[in-house]
Amino acid sequence: QLQLVESGGGLVQPGGSLRLACAGSGFYAVGWFRHAPGKEREGVSCISSSGGITNYANSVKDRFTISRDNAKNTVYLQMNSLKPEDTAVYYCAGRRFNICSGNIRGYEYDYWGQGTQVTVSS
Repeated sequence: QLQLVESGGGLVQPGGSLRLACAGSGFYAVGWFRHAPGKEREGVSCISSSGGITNYANSVKDRFTISRDNAKNTVYLQMNSLKPEDTAVYYCAGRRFNICSGNIRGYEYDYWGQGTQVTVSS
């Protein structure tokens, strides 16, 4: 059974930073998603298997950076300049295909982690 495990969430003040990690193997493209109460799930970012292709939602572009260390089977999401509207449960998900498209759609991902809470508040 393929598994993904997220870590790194927590409480941070506006303007602060957090780095999320997603550990797991057997996947090609990996995406990060978030789900806030009362809102639809949002695709935040994705990365291809080599790391050569990355995509971001407009809401996080220039603030978040996705990367991966294949030797450690880990994908990271560095989140800077955090805003209260970034508060959500963040999930990573893996695909069996090496496709990271500009539209980051959850239904295209096959395996999901359990999520990690990110709260941005003063």
